[in-house]
Amino acid sequence: MTIQPSKPWSALDLGDLWAYRELLYFLTWRDLKVRYKQTLLGVAWVVLQPLMITLIFTVFLGMLVRVPSDGFPYALFAYAGLLPWMFFSSAVTASANSLVANAHLITKVYFPRLIVPTAAVAGRLVDFAIAFVILAGLLVYYRVGLTWNVLMLLPLVSLTMLLALGCGMLLSALNVKYRDIGVALPVLIQLWMYVSPVVYPPGLVFAKLGRWGWLYSLNPLVGIIDGFRVALLGGTFNRFALAVSTAVTLVLLVYSAFMFRRVEKGFADVI
Repeated sequence: MTIQPSKPWSALDLGDLWAYRELLYFLTWRDLKVRYKQTLLGVAWVVLQPLMITLIFTVFLGMLVRVPSDGFPYALFAYAGLLPWMFFSSAVTASANSLVANAHLITKVYFPRLIVPTAAVAGRLVDFAIAFVILAGLLVYYRVGLTWNVLMLLPLVSLTMLLALGCGMLLSALNVKYRDIGVALPVLIQLWMYVSPVVYPPGLVFAKLGRWGWLYSLNPLVGIIDGFRVALLGGTFNRFALAVSTAVTLVLLVYSAFMFRRVEKGFADVI
Protein backbone atom coordinates (compact mmCIF):
# COMPACT_ATOMS: atom_id res chain seq x y z
CA MET A 1 0.00 0.00 0.00
CA THR A 2 1.39 3.40 -1.03
CA ILE A 3 0.35 6.49 0.91
CA GLN A 4 0.79 9.56 -1.24
CA PRO A 5 -0.72 12.97 -1.92
CA SER A 6 -3.53 13.35 -4.44
CA LYS A 7 -3.01 14.34 -8.07
CA PRO A 8 -0.80 17.40 -8.56
CA TRP A 9 -3.31 19.76 -10.14
CA SER A 10 -6.37 18.67 -8.19
CA ALA A 11 -8.19 21.10 -5.94
CA LEU A 12 -6.72 21.73 -2.51
CA ASP A 13 -8.01 19.02 -0.18
CA LEU A 14 -9.26 21.14 2.71
CA GLY A 15 -10.88 18.08 4.28
CA ASP A 16 -7.47 16.47 4.58
CA LEU A 17 -6.07 19.60 6.20
CA TRP A 18 -9.00 19.75 8.61
CA ALA A 19 -8.38 16.15 9.65
CA TYR A 20 -4.85 17.16 10.71
CA ARG A 21 -5.86 20.40 12.42
CA GLU A 22 -4.48 19.21 15.77
CA LEU A 23 -1.07 18.70 14.17
CA LEU A 24 -1.22 22.27 12.88
CA TYR A 25 -1.92 23.49 16.41
CA PHE A 26 0.94 21.50 17.96
CA LEU A 27 3.44 22.53 15.29
CA THR A 28 2.50 26.18 15.84
CA TRP A 29 2.79 25.84 19.61
CA ARG A 30 6.12 24.00 19.28
CA ASP A 31 7.47 26.78 17.06
CA LEU A 32 6.58 29.39 19.67
CA LYS A 33 8.11 27.40 22.53
CA VAL A 34 11.35 26.66 20.67
CA ARG A 35 11.89 30.30 19.68
CA TYR A 36 11.51 31.70 23.19
CA LYS A 37 12.82 28.83 25.29
CA GLN A 38 15.93 29.60 27.38
CA THR A 39 15.84 33.31 26.54
CA LEU A 40 16.23 35.98 29.18
CA LEU A 41 13.45 38.21 27.84
CA GLY A 42 11.24 35.56 26.24
CA VAL A 43 8.22 36.93 24.39
CA ALA A 44 9.39 40.47 25.17
CA TRP A 45 11.62 40.20 22.08
CA VAL A 46 8.46 40.39 19.97
CA VAL A 47 7.89 43.89 21.32
CA LEU A 48 11.49 45.05 21.66
CA GLN A 49 12.47 44.34 18.07
CA PRO A 50 9.96 46.65 16.34
CA LEU A 51 10.37 49.25 19.09
CA MET A 52 14.16 49.41 18.66
CA ILE A 53 13.89 49.60 14.87
CA THR A 54 11.24 52.30 15.19
CA LEU A 55 13.51 54.28 17.50
CA ILE A 56 16.40 54.11 15.03
CA PHE A 57 14.22 55.14 12.09
CA THR A 58 12.66 57.95 14.11
CA VAL A 59 16.05 59.43 15.01
CA PHE A 60 17.74 59.12 11.61
CA LEU A 61 14.81 59.41 9.20
CA GLY A 62 12.26 61.34 11.23
CA MET A 63 14.53 63.85 12.97
CA LEU A 64 17.65 64.12 10.78
CA VAL A 65 16.43 63.40 7.24
CA ARG A 66 12.87 64.56 8.05
CA VAL A 67 11.03 62.05 5.90
CA PRO A 68 7.36 63.12 5.62
CA SER A 69 4.87 61.15 7.68
CA ASP A 70 1.50 62.42 6.39
CA GLY A 71 1.10 64.75 9.37
CA PHE A 72 1.43 62.06 12.06
CA PRO A 73 4.24 61.66 14.61
CA TYR A 74 6.98 59.78 12.81
CA ALA A 75 7.35 57.17 15.57
CA LEU A 76 3.68 56.22 15.21
CA PHE A 77 3.88 56.37 11.41
CA ALA A 78 6.96 54.12 11.30
CA TYR A 79 5.65 51.58 13.81
CA ALA A 80 2.34 51.30 11.93
CA GLY A 81 4.31 50.40 8.80
CA LEU A 82 6.86 48.17 10.49
CA LEU A 83 4.25 46.01 12.22
CA PRO A 84 2.67 44.44 9.09
CA TRP A 85 6.06 44.38 7.36
CA MET A 86 7.78 42.48 10.17
CA PHE A 87 4.90 40.02 10.33
CA PHE A 88 5.14 39.43 6.59
CA SER A 89 8.94 39.21 6.41
CA SER A 90 9.31 36.90 9.43
CA ALA A 91 6.44 34.69 8.23
CA VAL A 92 7.92 34.33 4.73
CA THR A 93 11.40 33.60 6.07
CA ALA A 94 10.15 31.03 8.60
CA SER A 95 7.82 29.26 6.18
CA ALA A 96 10.45 29.18 3.42
CA ASN A 97 12.80 27.26 5.73
CA SER A 98 10.11 25.22 7.47
CA LEU A 99 10.32 22.07 5.33
CA VAL A 100 14.09 21.81 5.66
CA ALA A 101 13.87 22.47 9.40
CA ASN A 102 11.28 19.68 9.79
CA ALA A 103 13.08 17.13 7.63
CA HIS A 104 13.03 14.60 10.50
CA LEU A 105 9.21 14.59 10.41
CA ILE A 106 8.83 14.58 6.64
CA THR A 107 11.10 11.57 6.14
CA LYS A 108 9.35 9.43 8.76
CA VAL A 109 5.58 9.80 8.39
CA TYR A 110 3.08 11.17 5.89
CA PHE A 111 0.87 14.10 6.72
CA PRO A 112 -0.28 17.05 4.57
CA ARG A 113 3.02 18.86 4.01
CA LEU A 114 1.14 22.12 3.60
CA ILE A 115 0.67 22.13 7.37
CA VAL A 116 4.39 22.83 7.91
CA PRO A 117 4.62 26.27 6.21
CA THR A 118 1.12 27.11 7.46
CA ALA A 119 2.21 26.50 11.06
CA ALA A 120 5.21 28.79 10.54
CA VAL A 121 2.94 31.62 9.36
CA ALA A 122 0.46 31.00 12.20
CA GLY A 123 3.24 31.28 14.77
CA ARG A 124 4.20 34.70 13.46
CA LEU A 125 0.56 35.78 13.65
CA VAL A 126 0.77 35.32 17.43
CA ASP A 127 3.83 37.59 17.49
CA PHE A 128 1.91 40.16 15.47
CA ALA A 129 -0.96 40.13 17.96
CA ILE A 130 1.42 40.73 20.87
CA ALA A 131 3.28 43.58 19.11
CA PHE A 132 -0.05 45.14 18.14
CA VAL A 133 -0.69 45.94 21.81
CA ILE A 134 2.19 48.45 21.67
CA LEU A 135 0.66 50.07 18.60
CA ALA A 136 -2.61 50.45 20.48
CA GLY A 137 -0.67 52.13 23.28
CA LEU A 138 0.95 54.54 20.81
CA LEU A 139 -2.45 55.46 19.41
CA VAL A 140 -3.63 56.32 22.90
CA TYR A 141 -0.42 58.20 23.75
CA TYR A 142 -0.58 60.38 20.62
CA ARG A 143 -4.37 60.74 20.98
CA VAL A 144 -5.20 59.43 17.52
CA GLY A 145 -8.88 58.59 17.30
CA LEU A 146 -10.14 55.64 15.32
CA THR A 147 -12.54 55.97 12.40
CA TRP A 148 -14.74 53.54 10.51
CA ASN A 149 -11.62 52.67 8.51
CA VAL A 150 -10.62 50.38 11.37
CA LEU A 151 -13.15 47.84 10.05
CA MET A 152 -10.67 47.13 7.25
CA LEU A 153 -8.00 46.07 9.74
CA LEU A 154 -9.00 42.40 9.94
CA PRO A 155 -9.27 41.95 6.13
CA LEU A 156 -5.84 43.59 5.73
CA VAL A 157 -4.24 41.31 8.33
CA SER A 158 -5.84 38.31 6.61
CA LEU A 159 -4.55 39.53 3.25
CA THR A 160 -1.04 39.89 4.68
CA MET A 161 -1.21 36.38 6.11
CA LEU A 162 -2.39 34.89 2.81
CA LEU A 163 0.33 36.72 0.89
CA ALA A 164 2.96 35.43 3.31
CA LEU A 165 1.54 31.92 3.04
CA GLY A 166 1.58 32.07 -0.77
CA CYS A 167 5.20 33.23 -0.82
CA GLY A 168 6.16 30.76 1.90
CA MET A 169 4.62 27.73 0.18
CA LEU A 170 6.36 28.49 -3.09
CA LEU A 171 9.74 29.26 -1.53
CA SER A 172 9.64 26.29 0.86
CA ALA A 173 9.01 23.89 -2.02
CA LEU A 174 11.87 25.42 -4.02
CA ASN A 175 14.15 25.47 -0.97
CA VAL A 176 13.92 21.69 -0.61
CA LYS A 177 15.70 21.25 -3.94
CA TYR A 178 17.59 24.51 -4.28
CA ARG A 179 19.16 25.50 -0.96
CA ASP A 180 20.29 28.77 -2.51
CA ILE A 181 16.79 30.04 -1.68
CA GLY A 182 17.51 29.99 2.03
CA VAL A 183 20.77 31.87 1.52
CA ALA A 184 19.43 34.55 -0.82
CA LEU A 185 16.08 35.10 0.91
CA PRO A 186 17.28 37.43 3.72
CA VAL A 187 18.88 39.73 1.14
CA LEU A 188 15.79 39.74 -1.05
CA ILE A 189 13.54 40.42 1.94
CA GLN A 190 15.71 43.37 2.94
CA LEU A 191 15.56 44.81 -0.58
CA TRP A 192 11.78 44.30 -0.66
CA MET A 193 11.49 46.44 2.46
CA TYR A 194 13.09 49.44 0.76
CA VAL A 195 10.73 49.25 -2.23
CA SER A 196 7.72 49.09 0.12
CA PRO A 197 6.24 52.09 2.00
CA VAL A 198 7.46 50.96 5.40
CA VAL A 199 9.36 54.06 6.55
CA TYR A 200 8.04 56.57 4.01
CA PRO A 201 4.57 57.39 2.63
CA PRO A 202 3.68 55.93 -0.78
CA GLY A 203 2.57 59.39 -1.93
CA LEU A 204 6.24 60.38 -1.94
CA VAL A 205 6.94 57.77 -4.64
CA PHE A 206 3.77 58.51 -6.59
CA ALA A 207 4.74 62.19 -6.75
CA LYS A 208 8.18 61.34 -8.14
CA LEU A 209 6.95 58.80 -10.70
CA GLY A 210 4.04 60.87 -11.96
CA ARG A 211 1.91 59.01 -14.47
CA TRP A 212 4.09 55.93 -13.99
CA GLY A 213 3.14 55.74 -10.34
CA TRP A 214 0.85 52.79 -11.00
CA LEU A 215 3.96 50.64 -11.51
CA TYR A 216 4.81 51.11 -7.84
CA SER A 217 1.38 49.77 -6.89
CA LEU A 218 2.25 46.44 -8.54
CA ASN A 219 4.15 45.67 -5.36
CA PRO A 220 1.40 43.94 -3.32
CA LEU A 221 2.79 45.30 -0.05
CA VAL A 222 2.13 48.89 -1.16
CA GLY A 223 -1.63 48.50 -0.87
CA ILE A 224 -1.39 46.38 2.29
CA ILE A 225 0.96 48.59 4.31
CA ASP A 226 -0.66 51.83 3.18
CA GLY A 227 -4.10 50.37 3.87
CA PHE A 228 -2.97 49.25 7.32
CA ARG A 229 -1.93 52.81 8.16
CA VAL A 230 -5.14 54.30 6.79
CA ALA A 231 -7.22 51.80 8.79
CA LEU A 232 -5.58 52.94 12.04
CA LEU A 233 -4.56 56.55 11.46
CA GLY A 234 -7.31 57.65 9.10
CA GLY A 235 -7.27 58.89 5.52
CA THR A 236 -8.36 57.57 2.15
CA PHE A 237 -7.66 54.05 0.93
CA ASN A 238 -5.81 53.62 -2.35
CA ARG A 239 -8.39 51.35 -4.00
CA PHE A 240 -6.22 50.56 -7.00
CA ALA A 241 -3.28 49.47 -4.82
CA LEU A 242 -5.59 47.39 -2.61
CA ALA A 243 -7.16 45.74 -5.67
CA VAL A 244 -3.71 44.88 -7.04
CA SER A 245 -2.63 43.49 -3.65
CA THR A 246 -5.74 41.31 -3.46
CA ALA A 247 -5.39 40.05 -7.04
CA VAL A 248 -1.68 39.27 -6.68
CA THR A 249 -2.26 37.51 -3.36
CA LEU A 250 -5.05 35.28 -4.68
CA VAL A 251 -3.18 34.36 -7.87
CA LEU A 252 0.02 33.66 -5.96
CA LEU A 253 -1.82 31.62 -3.31
CA VAL A 254 -3.56 29.39 -5.86
CA TYR A 255 -0.42 28.91 -7.96
CA SER A 256 1.73 28.19 -4.91
CA ALA A 257 -0.77 25.63 -3.58
CA PHE A 258 -0.85 23.75 -6.89
CA MET A 259 2.93 24.01 -7.26
CA PHE A 260 3.40 22.72 -3.72
CA ARG A 261 1.14 19.73 -4.32
CA ARG A 262 2.90 18.89 -7.55
CA VAL A 263 6.29 18.49 -5.88
CA GLU A 264 5.39 17.42 -2.33
CA LYS A 265 5.48 13.72 -3.23
CA GLY A 266 9.26 13.90 -3.64
CA PHE A 267 10.05 15.92 -0.51
CA ALA A 268 11.00 12.88 1.56
CA ASP A 269 13.41 11.66 -1.13
CA VAL A 270 15.11 15.00 -1.82
CA ILE A 271 15.24 16.64 1.58
